[in-house]
Amino acid sequence: MKTTKYYIAAIIAFTTWGLFSLVLRPIHEYPSLDILFFRVFSCAILMLLIAFLCKRKQIKETIAIFKALPKAEKRKSVLLNIGGSVFLMANWFTFIYVVNHVSLKAASLAYLVCPILTTLLAYFILHEKLIKTQWLSVGLSISGCLLLSYSDITDMLFSIVIGVTYAAYLVSQRANKGFDKFIVLTFHITLAALFLVPFYPVFGGPVPTEFKFYFCIETIAILFTIVPLFLNLYALSGINSSTVGMLLNINPMIAFGLAAFVFKESITPLQITAYGIIFTAVLVFNSHHIFAIKQKLTSISKGS
Repeated sequence: MKTTKYYIAAIIAFTTWGLFSLVLRPIHEYPSLDILFFRVFSCAILMLLIAFLCKRKQIKETIAIFKALPKAEKRKSVLLNIGGSVFLMANWFTFIYVVNHVSLKAASLAYLVCPILTTLLAYFILHEKLIKTQWLSVGLSISGCLLLSYSDITDMLFSIVIGVTYAAYLVSQRANKGFDKFIVLTFHITLAALFLVPFYPVFGGPVPTEFKFYFCIETIAILFTIVPLFLNLYALSGINSSTVGMLLNINPMIAFGLAAFVFKESITPLQITAYGIIFTAVLVFNSHHIFAIKQKLTSISKGS
């Protein structure tokens, strides 16, 4: 039961991301790169302000911890954090491009593929153990994704690219331990911003003048980037990356609902069946934790 708070953090993060299209679609007429530039720059400025105004003690502690590491651990830490920043950048750009220029269904499929990739990467790279019901869940997820890709192989290819980048981020950050999570996230986003700055004059479009654009960007920066990413890193500090990855399925299931009922994208019975299979896979994967909560609640009610 000690892990419940980490489950809650992951669920809140992925529920929030499932609603992302609500603020992304209103600015779909802007180039994907411009949205990426302003999102990353806004996040970096906000997080640096918070870090230097409210997190000075944690900054000093993080620097001290890093300096005390052996040389090999320092090298590993640098690679994990630079890699995390690169994976995030790649994931954000491909996601924005697919939502605005391919389809919302393709973007949601990416985060159905991602849990499978995360679980497999965690198993082979981090040697995280899976019980039989969790392997059954992986099999169900794969069958659901194959059903979805059957109707459109192009969507699947875009989805794999998005899924691989975020799966790599989750697995790398599970191994990135010992540092304050907010400071780590600030580093990732600031490094991404510094990497993008030289490209902005060449690839950036005219500076937007609409209030709607800046309102959506700041909403994306705070509610759909900083908060869920921090919760995501917090969840990784307490539960396996494979578990966090499987909970990620919450995101595309909400996005799929929005695609069907809000944005009126065409939905087929095959897609409904596939999402039903994947929803079942999430329940199966986390069944041991669900039963543990149920047993504790039962014992509490009997004791009272």
